[in-house]
Amino acid sequence: MEIDIRTASEIGVAVRAARKAQRLRQDDAAGSIGVSESFLGKVEKGAESVHWGKLFQVLEGLGVRVTVDIPDEAGELFAGEAVKRYVRVERAEKRRRAREDADES
Repeated sequence: MEIDIRTASEIGVAVRAARKAQRLRQDDAAGSIGVSESFLGKVEKGAESVHWGKLFQVLEGLGVRVTVDIPDEAGELFAGEAVKRYVRVERAEKRRRAREDADES
């Protein structure tokens, strides 16, 4: 089912519904996802200031997929930016591995 999300509180409603559909208590869901029960509660209440990485961890853990509908003319720019980000992440990972290898020597 697709739902248009426009606010943090609407994301919270979606997360709560996904958790309840799986018949999970909040504490059990939080534990299996790897976040605190307090954090999951904030997400479900639609708190405006949550950590993006953890939010996506919760969404993934509950099987909630996020789709962004951008204007067609932005699609090519998005693809270019995604490639640039991938290259930056790969370079950073290569530097991290090199530092670890140097530290082990």
